[in-house]
Amino acid sequence: MSGYQKPTPTAGGTEYPGLSKKERNRRWQRVRELMRDRGLACLLVFGLKGREQFDRYLTNDRTGGIVVFPLEGDLVHLTWTVFDVVAHLESALRDEESWVRDIRVGATGDTVVKVLREKGFDRAAIGTVGLTIYGAGEREGYVPYKTWSCILDNLPQADFQEISTAFAQLVAVKSTEELQLVRRAAEIGELAAEAMLQATRPGASESEVYTAAMSQLFLHGANGSTSPYISPMILHSGPDNPSWGAPMWLFRGQPPRVLKKGDIIQAEIFPRYGGLEAQLQMSVALEPLDPVNRKCADIARRSYVAGFKALCPGAAFGDVVHAMEEPLRQAGAWHLTPLVHSLNPLSWVSGTGVGIENMPGIEKYKGIGPSPVIGADVKVQPSTVWVLEPNACLGRHRVNIGGTVVVTENGPESLNVLPNELRMAAG
Repeated sequence: MSGYQKPTPTAGGTEYPGLSKKERNRRWQRVRELMRDRGLACLLVFGLKGREQFDRYLTNDRTGGIVVFPLEGDLVHLTWTVFDVVAHLESALRDEESWVRDIRVGATGDTVVKVLREKGFDRAAIGTVGLTIYGAGEREGYVPYKTWSCILDNLPQADFQEISTAFAQLVAVKSTEELQLVRRAAEIGELAAEAMLQATRPGASESEVYTAAMSQLFLHGANGSTSPYISPMILHSGPDNPSWGAPMWLFRGQPPRVLKKGDIIQAEIFPRYGGLEAQLQMSVALEPLDPVNRKCADIARRSYVAGFKALCPGAAFGDVVHAMEEPLRQAGAWHLTPLVHSLNPLSWVSGTGVGIENMPGIEKYKGIGPSPVIGADVKVQPSTVWVLEPNACLGRHRVNIGGTVVVTENGPESLNVLPNELRMAAG
């Protein structure tokens, strides 16, 4: 904690920055340029239950729906429930500016067909986003079979073209306004990390620490993870607990674990502000610190430093991954979760489970092995957002650190401080 200062709002002097009409116009213009390059008359952007909720990129509104976005004219936002329409009306009555004028109920295949026919796109070239895109938990896309088969069966003369990857690459490059929201998310995450540090003590339950961190997100207008595959925050504890994902007491009827001396409690915090996300891997140790855990922390820190140096404009993502893997290879460590990945969207990610065969007890499970790097040839661009999250495992011992980084024209800029190394609880 030496030299640590609490974050203060930096986004234009306000704690609640938002997006302007100028940003709306910038996004829509860029998407339409992509459509013209591909010869598309219309774009179907599926948000639905996808992790990235790409419909929000065009609407800056509630998510979980489908956007019909024409090359010219107004978009149509198909939402899953009438609740969203009523919320849109209330927002309008409060003079809260919306990017959407035509919102309808029916995020379904038959409603998409009706709108495409109404707009005269039943024989047009139509781009799609969400069918085959890679994402965490979504390696084969996230559009339901029934939805897509209904569209294909009823629009046999339409020319559908999948452009998810190109769309994700477009979304990844942020404007100044968007980066303000990312910075604010990271600031709120830093407050959550500090609250977690303060709440960690022998005798505290995991749920107490969880509550302390999440309360900071809600207090400052942020949310946790909106992924359907994980909880709003990941948290695990123990002296040698390598597991990840939601704590089991959020899945099963069982008491939260109580912290003991010698434990490490580790969390992945997902502050999402205004639809844009930061990530922090916060690890807090209780004395006495096991020498193996100290070694894991040192390896993870060396990996972080290597990744930060490598994450520069023009670098190949695969080279960043290689730089971060090297300290682990040299120390004979393995890693469970990614060492680095893109954010907003989370589309390019290092391998997972690399060296997991070295974990005692794992041999009794079938089909266990490493996953490959996704996007190794992707070039790092300025104004993109990344998470450096090295985790080093020795046997069953694991330490995970890291936070959000923005790549600028001059190199990487870390938006977080507390999670970038293992922290010791007070007392």
